[in-house]
Amino acid sequence: MIVKSVKNPGEGSVQIFLVNAVAEVSSLILAKKTKEYVKKQLGKKKSMTINHDGLYSIVQLLESTENLEKIRERGAKLVEYCAKEEIKKVHLSGTVGVSETLAMAEGIYLANYQFLKYFGDAKKRKNKLTLIEICHEGIGKKEVKELNNLLTAVYETRDLVNEPQSFLTAKQLSEEIKRIGEGSGFNVEVFDQAKIKSLKMGGLLAVNQGSVEPATFSILEWKPTDAVNTRPYVIVGKGVVYDTGGLSLKPTPNSMDIMKCDMAGAAMMIGAMSAIASNKLPIHVICLIPATDNRPGGIAYAPGDVVTMYNGKTVEVLNTDAEGRMILADALSFAEQYKPELVVDAATLTGSAARAIGSVGIVAMGNAADEEFIELNEAGEEVYERIVQFPFWEEYGDQIKSKIADIKNLGGPEAGAITAGKFLECFTNDPYIHLDIAGPAWLGAASHYRTQGGSGIGVRLMYTFFKNKCS
Repeated sequence: MIVKSVKNPGEGSVQIFLVNAVAEVSSLILAKKTKEYVKKQLGKKKSMTINHDGLYSIVQLLESTENLEKIRERGAKLVEYCAKEEIKKVHLSGTVGVSETLAMAEGIYLANYQFLKYFGDAKKRKNKLTLIEICHEGIGKKEVKELNNLLTAVYETRDLVNEPQSFLTAKQLSEEIKRIGEGSGFNVEVFDQAKIKSLKMGGLLAVNQGSVEPATFSILEWKPTDAVNTRPYVIVGKGVVYDTGGLSLKPTPNSMDIMKCDMAGAAMMIGAMSAIASNKLPIHVICLIPATDNRPGGIAYAPGDVVTMYNGKTVEVLNTDAEGRMILADALSFAEQYKPELVVDAATLTGSAARAIGSVGIVAMGNAADEEFIELNEAGEEVYERIVQFPFWEEYGDQIKSKIADIKNLGGPEAGAITAGKFLECFTNDPYIHLDIAGPAWLGAASHYRTQGGSGIGVRLMYTFFKNKCS
């Protein structure tokens, strides 16, 4: 899939005219009689298809009351039509603004995603649509390139989340990171099991004890010479490539069926790095990805164990299914050496977060300055990957106090998403934001342009957050 800036429709392209008002139909390149017919019909409905001598055109009325998200959803609806009619190319033009046109292209692009790698008849199943042409005086090669790079990063993120653990082991994830880094321009260093042991990353090693596959710890860095920041931003993603719950085996029926998605936080941050580097944002960002699977085999860590973490703190393990915070904790402590401006982590961390707000938003919390949360919220509203800030009061930390170690890895039955965040806070002295994406990271059914399976949530959020810091 690709978006191109053009002056005229390509051969065979289905034209999609976008207008803000019925009267604007008069300015479209259509026959006079067709224009009159379209005006009458648009007074009754917002979209109509014209078939003139076997050539299709579509006119979309984007009313002023429609925000950009509604326009993205309209774009997703068009993909259904394109798939049915086996349309290969579409051409966007009309009288609407830059933002509306790009939102329409974005909705079409994202809704056209498919994960077909393991189908024997993948070619037959594949959507025919491969090209979105844009004809708009305010949209040139620069804007189109940025959009392509960003949405390609979302595709990469979805692919990673959709891959089964039979392919995407922790080691393979590090190989995928290298591949994406080579394509987009960020640097990659990978610590193997021996290096992780030498660093005494106790949390990551404990979770990995039940696995036959080695853990990895990947460091991704984008450091342009024109960076606007003197201290780097550090982003961290949970890379549990498959989660059984360990010895605290997941009790909910069928809950393991989708646990290949437990590395969606890692995929989100990898995608963000891809977009940032591909579009050469002038900002220094480091990304840390601790990765392993969580299984009950061998000498798996057990409830009651005490683990010494990378920063020397001890953790009483009460539930081995609270493994994400164990590996993230080591990464957060490791990040302190960079003296970061801000640390942001993302993880499918708690069912508590998903139960609280469902799949329509991201739970956020932390001790960073209010301005950081305001900027993150603004970015979320812009791309409709919205955050809900939870309280982070010190009293929640009382729930993770242990009688035999510095802290324990599980709080009480209430406020589970927050106590998980308070656990992580114990491992960083830097300004910190925690994002729990357990709700929106994996969708059982498609929701407009968010396709079934890995949704790619958070890539556009983080990219926009950092892009806005560059201006």
